[in-house]
Amino acid sequence: MTEPLVRTTVTQRAIDQLKQKIASGELRPGQRLPTERDLAAGLGLSRSSMREAIRALTTLGVLESRHGAGVYVTSLEPGDLLETFGFLTEMSRGSSLVDLLQIRRILEPAAAATAAARRTDADLAAIEAHLTAMERAAEVEEFVTADLAFHRAVVAAAGNPALSAVVEGLSTPTFRARVWRGRRDAGAIPRMHEEHRRIFGALAARDPEAARAAAGVHIGEVEGWLRANLDVAP
Repeated sequence: MTEPLVRTTVTQRAIDQLKQKIASGELRPGQRLPTERDLAAGLGLSRSSMREAIRALTTLGVLESRHGAGVYVTSLEPGDLLETFGFLTEMSRGSSLVDLLQIRRILEPAAAATAAARRTDADLAAIEAHLTAMERAAEVEEFVTADLAFHRAVVAAAGNPALSAVVEGLSTPTFRARVWRGRRDAGAIPRMHEEHRRIFGALAARDPEAARAAAGVHIGEVEGWLRANLDVAP
């Protein structure tokens, strides 16, 4: 067995044992970890493998290093844990963007349906404010920024932080493609205005199935357009 493989195996053991301590509640959100030396000794591992494990879990959003204060368990909120996922999706291009839109087409209609049933008046007001911002936007980038905020608010109204974090990770990487589409297709923005109004209308009416259908049509239309234009996609 080669040295790199041995090191990887030992580091993975260290990662697994730290994760177990967190999962069992021995290490709680916001708690400071013991020193690297004490952790390594307690788990019967080398300090170098423990250091690599801490780095890996910090990258994944499970741990955070505070300058001069040590290493802490994060809040373990979905947004922290899915941050790396968001980074990976930002690297998507071409057909990978279509793959992301396919996932959105599965998740967002369900989120919209849930939001229609659960939304509060405050949720609806926030969604309407983003709809108004889209309709008043003078530039494509301004429209797309409001578009992202609209979808973010709809999913947030479903009341599931984990779902919000996943959809956020899927939506943000398509910003460039949305701007590109808005500039290439003169009819895209008027059509999207109508599609967003239908989603909003279903939410206002507290009609889950109408919200599901409207969101599915909207994302499916975007997916179809992008698929048809992959040969010139940015």
